[in-house]
Amino acid sequence: MKDLPEKMRVVELDGFGTPDVLTEAKRPLVHPAAGEVLIRVIATGVNGPDLVQRRGHYPPPKGASDLLGLEVSGQVAATAPDVTAWQPGDMVCALTNGGGYAEYVAVDAGHCLPIPAGVSPIDAAGLPETFFTVWSNVFLDHAIPENGNFLVHGGSGGIGSTAIQLGRAIGLNVFTTVADDEAAAFARALGAARTILYETEDFVPVCREAGGMDIILDIIGGDYVARNIKAARHDARIVQLAFNAGSRVDIDLMPMMLKRISYTGSTLRSRSDGFKARVAQSLRERVWPLFEAGALRSVTHTVLPLADAAEAHRMMESASHQGKILLTP
Repeated sequence: MKDLPEKMRVVELDGFGTPDVLTEAKRPLVHPAAGEVLIRVIATGVNGPDLVQRRGHYPPPKGASDLLGLEVSGQVAATAPDVTAWQPGDMVCALTNGGGYAEYVAVDAGHCLPIPAGVSPIDAAGLPETFFTVWSNVFLDHAIPENGNFLVHGGSGGIGSTAIQLGRAIGLNVFTTVADDEAAAFARALGAARTILYETEDFVPVCREAGGMDIILDIIGGDYVARNIKAARHDARIVQLAFNAGSRVDIDLMPMMLKRISYTGSTLRSRSDGFKARVAQSLRERVWPLFEAGALRSVTHTVLPLADAAEAHRMMESASHQGKILLTP
């Protein structure tokens, strides 16, 4: 590949454990396989699965890079011969299967999207992982109740801030749990109709007073599993995306049956390339225009150098951020 370096800077894992296992290194430049593009990374997003993989509990799929980093923005540097949708020089953001903590990453061409109107190339790095995840789990192929109630747990994080905006843009009444008044103000600015301070207020009676929730998006787990069922109305749908408080619970499932609740969950990384490409196409057609219309915006908490990946992970674990944490090589 002409005019490209032989080696690239990366941040890799020196074992598993605390953020201190994240170390700088140099590796041979990756090359795009069939159907892939090579992206010169401008920025990469830090996400919850990165932390879990760093701890040794989320191994990459077979054939994927062992480097962390599930989303990037940047410029197409090269393409495989069979790729026609993108050309060198195109600016894109992309969902990766790993490898984002680097100067270059090879990505399935079908998982790339143009940078939305009004979003900077750096901020665009914080869009793919959460928008692919929330859109595919909550909205794609699902009937959305008109003027329905949507509860989003963790409204100030990456998943939460994305879910609040999408819910509001689709026409849902968005409720969200947050840690403090500052996070509540942040969530309301994104479109939340009701914020619930989870340390001092029980979300279950709040939701019941509103008639119950039609859709609940949860990243907490633990005792929230049973409480979500109490907060849901009949024929509701509960979507589980993470278990920050634990996945093992003792629960009476009879209320779920009596309310006809659908309980589902998934991890995006394990889905097929074809499915992810379909999500990308749906986002491009139905969601990306909402940025140009002003109904959606990127939400970046801070941007750090790639060399400070350990600090980014510590910040992520403290849950003190509002929006996305990004790294720039």
